[in-house]
Amino acid sequence: MEQHTYPTDLVQAQIACFRAYRALATNPHSSPTARRRRLLHLSAQVLFHPYWAHTGSRARLEGLRRYARALEQIRAA
Repeated sequence: MEQHTYPTDLVQAQIACFRAYRALATNPHSSPTARRRRLLHLSAQVLFHPYWAHTGSRARLEGLRRYARALEQIRAA
């Protein structure tokens, strides 16, 4: 796996975002409002993280998503 320089809190927020999305998709009828709010909060936390101001590009967002997915799969194994 490549070496990445994403801040730990940003990676954790992205992983939490994946999990919140999966929870909403798995059971959309079980308190969907609270789950949607959590997903929205986490998405905003990722998108408006100070890291993006320093990189000058949000094109690295896809790299973050791939990196976070890979970490999540490693932890699940």
